Amino acid sequence: MTNILFVGQKPETVDFSDPSLPPGFNAEKINAGIALGVKKIEEHGWKGETCMITPDAAGSAMLEKALMGANYDCVVIGGGMRLPPKGLVLFETVVNIIHKAAPNAAIAFNTRPEDTADAAARQVKAT
Repeated sequence: MTNILFVGQKPETVDFSDPSLPPGFNAEKINAGIALGVKKIEEHGWKGETCMITPDAAGSAMLEKALMGANYDCVVIGGGMRLPPKGLVLFETVVNIIHKAAPNAAIAFNTRPEDTADAAARQVKAT
């Protein structure tokens, strides 16, 4: 079975006052989008897991543990991790953790939680 990991910043830790984020975003909307994204992954017949991390060393350790705990065919990095300019360091950290801990996994990028399955599908052949 194709195994997909969706990595994002834990919505409750996002600074929604950042003007680079779309207006009206909040943790509740992002969590709903994450749930929909996982549902769409499962509709492909894939196993979907999430790893919503905090923007600190504990979050990095959480991601490393998740990547070491399973073999993933694709890791999708959420748009919220790479779009706000002040998130660059966290984004770099996440990419490098994935590269080191899951070197055989494809890496994909979504634009919003709901299109996570579409991002994975670009990298994973349907089984």
